[in-house]
Amino acid sequence: MKGPARVLIVDDHPLLRCGLVELIGKDPNLVLYGEADSMGTTILAVDNDPPPDLVILDLMLGYADGLELIKQIRALRPGLLILVISMHDELIYAERALRAGASGFIMKNEPSQEVLSAVHAVLEGGIYLSNRMRVLMSEKGLTSDPFRFLVPQANPPLSDRELHVFRLIGAGLATKQIADALHLSVKTIETYRENLKIKLRLANARELLSAARQWVDKAG
Repeated sequence: MKGPARVLIVDDHPLLRCGLVELIGKDPNLVLYGEADSMGTTILAVDNDPPPDLVILDLMLGYADGLELIKQIRALRPGLLILVISMHDELIYAERALRAGASGFIMKNEPSQEVLSAVHAVLEGGIYLSNRMRVLMSEKGLTSDPFRFLVPQANPPLSDRELHVFRLIGAGLATKQIADALHLSVKTIETYRENLKIKLRLANARELLSAARQWVDKAG
């Protein structure tokens, strides 16, 4: 790669973006490409020519589906590298992020130097995961099976979109609010809710809400 790598920072918290901007500015091999705070502004930035070399992406942009955003970025720019940075437990989302097309996952509570290490590992063509995640994925064979740590015990396992809807239910959103947040029809969300009840073996909407709230409280 000629010259510093161009980095797009995607986070809906201004203070956290500022911290990442400062971190990028201290590394002579990196340059800030731009900032985005939503799915829409991220897609617009990625669609620019030339595109960034790397996207540092917060998985949770309000109520938006970060896993779906990764898939959209990959569809638009197949070669674009994505490093997910999140406050949410890697045991829940790291494997799903990699399946969606990311090249790494790091928690926001990691030291700044470790974040830079993750950035360079991804830019060099590698996959970044914490040592804990690497051991777990190796021991449990999680490269081929759906990731289930701290995820509701569903049979069959929840899809990425079902997990996101489950999270929004646990956050207190009604069906219409979820539909509006995901730009889907109310009927589609109702179908997801029914699928969740079946997979999680829940009898009714009250049990679904209770299970979702407990999971959100535990998982963040």
